[in-house]
Amino acid sequence: MSLWGNNDSVYSDGTIAVNLDTNTVTGAVGVVTFTTAGIKTGDVITVGTGATYGYAVITGFTSTTISIANTANFVSGLTTVAGATYNISEEPVYTLGDSIYRAPESKTTGFSTSPVFTGVFGVDQVEVGVAATTAYAVAHSGWVGIMTYVDTHGNLRVKSEVLVAGGISTTTDAPDDGLF
Repeated sequence: MSLWGNNDSVYSDGTIAVNLDTNTVTGAVGVVTFTTAGIKTGDVITVGTGATYGYAVITGFTSTTISIANTANFVSGLTTVAGATYNISEEPVYTLGDSIYRAPESKTTGFSTSPVFTGVFGVDQVEVGVAATTAYAVAHSGWVGIMTYVDTHGNLRVKSEVLVAGGISTTTDAPDDGLF
């Protein structure tokens, strides 16, 4: 198992329920088929739009159930999540414990609702070009950590760090992450 891949969205059909006491994720019956979705052990499941609930590393799966390593990167105090959207990606697993990128993130809503967000994004070459003349410009395609904030003078500030330089694929079942 590598520490990352190049796929920003492996699978995200239907909705899921998460039991944080048993570290299991259950897909919507008749909609989700994890065994044929192309997911694999070591992929990251992000739960809720923009990681509203959190994320975890996948340790195993059947056609309708995913086992996750732990719930350390879920919002504190949750025991269950029902009817949630999700995304499975090959983002770098070593970023999950990084306090800079801790959930909740607003990474799948893009800039349409708020310019302030944080997260790890798969940024492809097209997105690098689109963002080049904006405050959200990044140095390279790949897995990029981005944090935005408003400073004490009310100015939007954007910090980005290329975590893994490389090509990113956004051509799977789900649309692009909407970052740019």
